[in-house]
Amino acid sequence: MRLQDYDCFYASVFEAENPVLKSLPLAVQQKQIIATCNYEARRRGLKKLQLVREAKKICPDVVIVLGEDLAPFRDASKQLHAFLRAFIWGDRVERLGFDEVFLDVTEMIEYNVELLNAHDLLHSFFHLDKLDPTVGFAFDATKFSGPTFPPSTDSPVCIESCFPKAFEDPLRLRLLLASHLARYLRDQLEHQKGYTASVGVSTSKLLAKLAGNVHKPSNQTTLLPPYVAAGPEEESNITRFMDAHEIGKIPGIGYKLVNRLKAHILCHDSDVGPHETPTRTSVTDNNKVTVRDVRCFANMGPHLLEKILGGPGSSRDIGTKVWGLINGVDTTEVHTARKIPTQISIEDSYGTLDTFDAVRKALVLLAASLIRRMRADLTEGERDDNKQADENKSSSIKRTRWLAHPRTLRLSTRTRAPEVNGTRNHIFNRVSRSAPVPRFLFNLDENVDALAERLVHESILSMFRKLHPERAGWHLSLLNVAVTNMVETAGESKHSNGRDIGKMFQQQETNLQPWKVIDGDDHSTVHDLQSASTANSEWDEGKLHAAPRFPHAPSPAETSTDDVFADDMADAAWEDSDGEDSTWSDPCRFCGTLVPHFASAAHELYHTVPE
Repeated sequence: MRLQDYDCFYASVFEAENPVLKSLPLAVQQKQIIATCNYEARRRGLKKLQLVREAKKICPDVVIVLGEDLAPFRDASKQLHAFLRAFIWGDRVERLGFDEVFLDVTEMIEYNVELLNAHDLLHSFFHLDKLDPTVGFAFDATKFSGPTFPPSTDSPVCIESCFPKAFEDPLRLRLLLASHLARYLRDQLEHQKGYTASVGVSTSKLLAKLAGNVHKPSNQTTLLPPYVAAGPEEESNITRFMDAHEIGKIPGIGYKLVNRLKAHILCHDSDVGPHETPTRTSVTDNNKVTVRDVRCFANMGPHLLEKILGGPGSSRDIGTKVWGLINGVDTTEVHTARKIPTQISIEDSYGTLDTFDAVRKALVLLAASLIRRMRADLTEGERDDNKQADENKSSSIKRTRWLAHPRTLRLSTRTRAPEVNGTRNHIFNRVSRSAPVPRFLFNLDENVDALAERLVHESILSMFRKLHPERAGWHLSLLNVAVTNMVETAGESKHSNGRDIGKMFQQQETNLQPWKVIDGDDHSTVHDLQSASTANSEWDEGKLHAAPRFPHAPSPAETSTDDVFADDMADAAWEDSDGEDSTWSDPCRFCGTLVPHFASAAHELYHTVPE
């Protein structure tokens, strides 16, 4: 199942803040173009990627809002993603961009199929919680909810009276229940969050994505079986559904592949070499080629597609993959929702960047956006609302810790092709350079703009000079700055790399508290253990910035990306400690702090890590 579009998501974010805009033609401007617009604006002739001046001519009363800052859209997308995750079992909710979500509801459907009442399908109940049978919604299991492809001709009376026959097709029954779940989720999304959405219901991400495009903006489509042809002369519903699509609308078949296919199908292959990409002059957008045109072409199959699409730079077995896509085959799974992104990437396109000063200014802006994204996506903490935010600081935050540390900083650029005879070919290839992420980037007390300037000066410009050693005249059309290679910091989740040593101390103290014996007023052992627990907890949260006691001991900020090794050592010591000795502490030979035996190895390792 796939929810998409959220009824023009970018425009809907502004409409949610100001409901008056819902009835007006609304367009979101980025640079000098219309990035997107709501359906009222589209009804009056506006289109995405139009120039703003053209849009105003077509629709003079259009309301234009600036959408350069993506933070509101990103925040709204996260909220909607979390909202949907709360309904789905197994946490199998995959976000694609800001406005698309894949949902794997297999477990929920199979559970509810088993609970269907064969004698009262008209008053069925969909259970949303295995433990609480009252959580869910009532639905009519005698018919599909919403439109289907092809249009369903089932008679509800016939289905209910012939119950055993209706259950002879398990796939049809599961899709029927999924259609009602889709309708329920759409209703909840609209009533609780104010967003409408289109939904596609099928058995794969590819089919669900395409089915969701059929009845936009606010409806759903279920792709009905049979998914396999009954005979050699017959076609399945998948084949009928896929054949009507233009080849360029199939996910996974990009612009280059589409042009090569068009060149071959439309007999333009004489204009290009065997592995060259046709230009827009050789194959224009007016040359419509459908999936059926490709599938039914003479001798078409994986082998011929490999000849057409293969070559230097193409992925392995490209012919087999594309042949599967045009036949509706997609085996990719819906990924489990991740708390930590795999990468954070910021980019912008330009008319041309051909001076060093212009490049430097653009990189500083991108770096500042990257740092803000890192702090938003890779940290957790509580804001101190009692303190007034200082304009020279990013925010007033307490108890903030990094959830993950990216280890790789990447710079990518793309040049603009020169004009030849008044035309300019498009260049899609990028060049990239990587370097380790500097540790100062994780200092939450630093001002974002100051960090951006330092990052560009100390790291990014060096990578840029290696990509473009010439002094000027680069004619860049795109810059991208990203951080990748995420390593989760110490924590309790199964994906964490190491264990939170502060929480480990606290748990040890709690477990051993009933057996502690304290003579008189001597509370030093308990006090020192509490101090160690507090200190390590604050270290992990980024609150300790004092200089170490010894010159050779690195500061917590300097060891933030390597503390996972100390946590691994602590884990080993935790598992090995099985006697009463674990309740006693010895002074550290470096700093004198009392440290339990089970943590002494990890504590000494902290002092010996090189700067």
